[in-house]
Amino acid sequence: MNLGNRINSKNSFIRIEHTRPDAIATICQTLLSWTPVVPREYVVVFVGTDRSTGDALGPLAGSYLSELKPKHLTIYGTLHQPIHATNMEESLAHIYHVHHNPFIIAVDACLGKTSSIGTIIAERAPLKPGAALNKTLPEIGDVHITGVVNVSGFMSYAVLQNTRLSIVVDMAKKIAATFEALDQQLTYYSVPTAMKRLSPDNQTV
Repeated sequence: MNLGNRINSKNSFIRIEHTRPDAIATICQTLLSWTPVVPREYVVVFVGTDRSTGDALGPLAGSYLSELKPKHLTIYGTLHQPIHATNMEESLAHIYHVHHNPFIIAVDACLGKTSSIGTIIAERAPLKPGAALNKTLPEIGDVHITGVVNVSGFMSYAVLQNTRLSIVVDMAKKIAATFEALDQQLTYYSVPTAMKRLSPDNQTV
């Protein structure tokens, strides 16, 4: 596989261009291989804010996924109820209070090389939000997905503010579609009725 469609030898991460026809299926199957053998509550935390074009990737994807009404994924972080630096600790405390031993997938925007713009990266590790802006925030999740929306470097905040909306929207839709595919795959797992809870967006697990 080339750099734009690569899984490492330990199967701990994958990088793939969001425009590739097999992007949804590839990321979905990778995420599925990382889900626990024993079913847990599946929570997706979309990080970001609607006040910055580049940083809106997470909330946009969260809103798109909410519209698809997944059955086995609880959604946190949408355009109307974003999760960002100022409310992150409170939001995570709420999630761990509401959900018993959840399996959390975190989603966020990131910056990278010019050649990496448009790449979706999934990694079997917690998300470290705020890294591009040198912010110290709590790690999130068991695995995470990031979308490279622009170039890293000097004045990252300004770069995020001036990111093209078109690529953010396209990537957000692709990420939401990936989770929809994952949700359909999770129907083959036994999710106990007692695990079903209501999220802020009225989505049930």
